Amino acid sequence: MEQLSAGKKLDQAFEKLGKKNSLSFELDLDTDVTSLKALDAKSDPAPGDEIPDDAAKLISGAKITVTVQSKKPIEESGEKDLVGMAMKISSPDGDLAEYRVIGDNAYIRADMDTIGKVTGNPVPAATDLPPEAGAIRNVLEGKWVKFDTKEMQKATGQGSEDGPEPSPSLDAKTQKKLVKAVREVVARRVHLKTAGGGDGTEHITATAPFRTLVTELLGKIRPLVKDLPPGMELPTDKDLKDAPNAKVTADFTLKNGELTEVDVDLAKLAENAKVKKLGLTLRLGKGTRPTVPAGAKKLDLNALMQGFFAGPGMSDES
Repeated sequence: MEQLSAGKKLDQAFEKLGKKNSLSFELDLDTDVTSLKALDAKSDPAPGDEIPDDAAKLISGAKITVTVQSKKPIEESGEKDLVGMAMKISSPDGDLAEYRVIGDNAYIRADMDTIGKVTGNPVPAATDLPPEAGAIRNVLEGKWVKFDTKEMQKATGQGSEDGPEPSPSLDAKTQKKLVKAVREVVARRVHLKTAGGGDGTEHITATAPFRTLVTELLGKIRPLVKDLPPGMELPTDKDLKDAPNAKVTADFTLKNGELTEVDVDLAKLAENAKVKKLGLTLRLGKGTRPTVPAGAKKLDLNALMQGFFAGPGMSDES
């Protein structure tokens, strides 16, 4: 009885999300530098390829916030129905990158200095660029730039008569099939338990063996691959045979019947690695609103695609 009641409450909470025209969430990796370095060591990286301390620190503190707005309820929306999207990657020291799409325009800004240091690929100073660099200077200075998404499709050979067609979006009918497939597996393999939290808050914990759950989910999804956008390749059962089958627990927080947070404990999947903390937190209702940023300079896509950096005396590597 508890399993059925908890499952129904989760179904209703997800249905409420699907009926909204806007969906915002924040994704947070709940871990620390020591755990990330332990995971990296378990993968046996080649000498010199170990994860740098700066990168581990950035990843452990990074958050991704996303907001999607549509003309229709989310559950019925395809790509053509979306009117705005915003995504931001931030760290405790500040924002790293932000991307917004509103109408036909896309807007981008990034902390290139920090990204360059973390990846080990330092970027040139904006003052070193030639005059024709234009808005690329703004990119390197962390300022907003914008470009027309249709022009981008033309510049990259998409959407033109001679180029490939844009990738189709996932239609509402296929989305419903995917949801139905996932629900069937979850009902059979996931153990649900409820606990009250007071003030209209309720917690539902879901526990399942990782490899078994993923294998069955993919088994249900594979017949639908033909309806998915091209390029989406699913791992085979053989690919998953070495995946850990430890039980993973997800904690769903509901507030007055609405899903507000999901916490997943992934530490057991690390197996022999000395991981103290490894989890994933999804907070609903938190995101970056897709508004037009002020002062964004237009990016000359033709100059960018033609590679104005590649002047005499500069190698491809440079």
